Amino acid sequence: MILTIKKRNIVCIACTIAFTFLFAFIISVYGKDCYYTFSEETNWGLSFQNEGKTPVGNASSNYLKKFNSYFVKDTEDKTIYLTFDCGYENGFTENILDILKKHNIKATFFVVGNYLETSPDIILRMCNEGHIVGNHTYHHPDMSKISEIESFRNELKEVETKYKEITGKDMLKYYRPPQGKFSENNLKLANELEYKTIFWSLAYVDWYNNNQPSKNEAFKKLIPRMHPGAIVLLHSTSKTNSEILDELLTKWEEMGYTFKNLDEL
Repeated sequence: MILTIKKRNIVCIACTIAFTFLFAFIISVYGKDCYYTFSEETNWGLSFQNEGKTPVGNASSNYLKKFNSYFVKDTEDKTIYLTFDCGYENGFTENILDILKKHNIKATFFVVGNYLETSPDIILRMCNEGHIVGNHTYHHPDMSKISEIESFRNELKEVETKYKEITGKDMLKYYRPPQGKFSENNLKLANELEYKTIFWSLAYVDWYNNNQPSKNEAFKKLIPRMHPGAIVLLHSTSKTNSEILDELLTKWEEMGYTFKNLDEL
């Protein structure tokens, strides 16, 4: 039994070493970003390794930039790009806008078709107060399943059309994939349609209406993980976000951070 275990351990170690050398060889030949093309469909993910430092994404900044896509600003300056995902109006966005106005902060609101249909007055306010309204697709599908440019374009075009009906203005071309699901082909399609794909480098679980995080839970995630050039994702549906936003922005400001909008990215 002991001998069998040792043999298994030796085999496992040998496999690990072999895989490591194989991976290193692939990277040396094809470049450090090649492994992101191995999977057709990917969920955006982050690994926070050091407090106050940029997290590691499951695609690098250099890889994403090839498709005019971003998850963080490569800078040492203490800047924050604040974004909100708006799947529907839950009664909190007006208060969020009031707080942003108080702090003189411009943000980006990624909206879906339902939001445009049900809350045109709030969309108009976002626009009039200098915020960017971004494209989160009309039906909020899994965009990684869409491979044809015409279907991809239709999801974005319907949002553009409705936004122009409400505001009289053309929508700026910032796109966020629903649930962060994407493929390399999606990045290419968005780029062909002249959209910038915007992921995020700081977020937390704030979208469950019946299980909202406490203030302490929110601050535990959002304060120590802040880093220069952060693209922050919050959900406008969150009661907690509405309640803590004023204090949260004040804390970030006290840490020396200033706010910019995506058009300065």
